[in-house]
Amino acid sequence: MPRSIRVVVAGATGQQGGAVARLLLEKGHRVVGLTRRPGSPAAARLRALGAEVAQADLEEGASVRAAVQGADAFFLMATPFEGGPEAEVREALRAAEAARAAGVKHLVYSSVAGASELTGIPHFDSKHEVEGRLAGLGVPLTVVAPAFFMENLSGPAYLTGLRAGELALALPPARRLQTVALADLAGVVRIVLERPTQFAGERIEVASDDLTGPEMARAVSRAARTQIDYVPVPVEAVRSRSEDLGRMFQWLDEVGYRVDLAALRRRFPEVAWHDFAGWARAQDWSVLDVASPEQPTA
Repeated sequence: MPRSIRVVVAGATGQQGGAVARLLLEKGHRVVGLTRRPGSPAAARLRALGAEVAQADLEEGASVRAAVQGADAFFLMATPFEGGPEAEVREALRAAEAARAAGVKHLVYSSVAGASELTGIPHFDSKHEVEGRLAGLGVPLTVVAPAFFMENLSGPAYLTGLRAGELALALPPARRLQTVALADLAGVVRIVLERPTQFAGERIEVASDDLTGPEMARAVSRAARTQIDYVPVPVEAVRSRSEDLGRMFQWLDEVGYRVDLAALRRRFPEVAWHDFAGWARAQDWSVLDVASPEQPTA
């Protein structure tokens, strides 16, 4: 068994950081979860699992430095979906600089698959910039780069369509999309954190499965026991709502993620890898029932 380490986890009350924090706690590690809202129900659930919760804003170096003091490692992620890509870069760099000042021994940054090169997608290129800047900080660094999260499809962005019996993506029916389960990403991160000497200096792209939109729709149909049809959406329709997401789907169609799934599984055999169908079977699809408590009838 690896020795217990103290890990500070950014975004610990969100989906990605939460998955990492819970797995680390399950494996006997000490977790400090960073959040701007320590009084939230999510923070309370984290404390109940044994984590320490620290109030911190990634842009406020003093709060991050205090939380990271004495830690073995810092799992860092930032998001562009509140303040935009520029804010994402600023938050990530300020937090990393604070961690360096606090003497953190290992920095693990969550980027995105494909961002090793400039793509023209704003929320990919912001991570590309962060990766380059972090490499020059002088702190042992590992970059983990997930593909498209399976959990996106069970989240609010797709829920309305699924309730109507449609899984809609701006990809042709024959185009394959690499996806990753949050639990699998957390599994890779856990191993990287436990073995800093082995993984420092590496960039690891992470995906769990590779399948088409119609194959995803069939898997959700079987798991939810309801008919879900795949509906390809013109990329222009997405671009009219979000230039950023429009560019992403165009890139996914024309280039796409290129993770070597077999090699990844050989390298991380300890991870309980999910295929998409298995992930779908484990989800609570009662949310698709419009008469459920989350969507009461009139």
